[in-house]
Amino acid sequence: MRTANILQLGIKELRGVARDPMLLLLIVYAFTLSIYTASRAMPETLSRAVVSIVDEDRSPVASRIISAFYPPYFLPPQLISHAEMNSRMDAGIDTFALNIPPNFQRDLLAGRSPEIQLNVDATRISQAFTGAGYIQSIVSAEVSEFLQRYRGATAVPVDLTLRARFNQQLNKSWFGSVNNVISMITMLSIILTGTALIREREHGTVEHLLVMPVTPTEIMLSKIWSMGLIVLVASGFSLVIIVQGLLAVPIEGSIPLFMVGTALQVLATTCMGIFLATVAGSMPQFGMLLMLVLLPLQILSGATTPRESMPQIIQDIMLAAPNTHFVILAQAILFRSAGLDVVWPQFAALLLIGAVLFYFSLRRFRRFLR
Repeated sequence: MRTANILQLGIKELRGVARDPMLLLLIVYAFTLSIYTASRAMPETLSRAVVSIVDEDRSPVASRIISAFYPPYFLPPQLISHAEMNSRMDAGIDTFALNIPPNFQRDLLAGRSPEIQLNVDATRISQAFTGAGYIQSIVSAEVSEFLQRYRGATAVPVDLTLRARFNQQLNKSWFGSVNNVISMITMLSIILTGTALIREREHGTVEHLLVMPVTPTEIMLSKIWSMGLIVLVASGFSLVIIVQGLLAVPIEGSIPLFMVGTALQVLATTCMGIFLATVAGSMPQFGMLLMLVLLPLQILSGATTPRESMPQIIQDIMLAAPNTHFVILAQAILFRSAGLDVVWPQFAALLLIGAVLFYFSLRRFRRFLR
């Protein structure tokens, strides 16, 4: 195995990417606009929800309920008529429509249990469930304070003093931006190496490689270092310029240490991309395999949902996936300023998983070339 061959073949791969405008556009979009827009759209729960109110009572208690909705959870409510409620919901203008019936305050003071109708646009599922609970709490609190004739906090037997660490403002976009970078590193490293191999098969350049004095190991290593270099440069740029710069997310830990962990993750995922490309016969088949592999990796790795909330068997199985260890070390370094003495088990696990994937991918790649 010659280092010069690996270097020259890797440069060939970089030139191939440079000549593919759609692939370049995907790389730029994934590490810039995609991360920025997804982070600015956080949180995915309740934020600036649109609510309209049909006030058929026009009483003081109805005014209290109307004035209780304000940003950032809700936009200022729109007062509409009963005839407009259904048409606005059908048009998708309102997420919530609250109907305060006539004589609501009179029935309330008489000790009856009047009902308020709440219509929810359940197609906006990320806001529907949370928002309905918020509205119920708001209405109940306003009605209770009206009946008690004063506004005051409920006395509790124990007072909790909350101290938020690592994200004092509880800003979900801070968490989302870093997780988006982690997800793009995994996705692009698999896509780039897989498409590079399938592109050579479709263009017939694999046959050219077979008649050259190069080994399968050299070919595979050239694809790993060239595609890995693109992902490393793009992720470092995104972390510094997009996350720290445009989104103003404070990075607590060492970026060089994170990049070392990223290099180990890229080693594992590029090998995975080569393996999938040897299994797939064409680019559409590679895309289908990518969906089957990438979605479980992203969802079950702990990037979107804490691993502790998953069944124990899923936690144990996902320890064999590189994403799980990468998410743990990335969040520990970037959020909690952890050092190598804390994340070395994840570094060791990524190195071991990368070596195993390299071995099996190389065996499959040699069979693919034959």
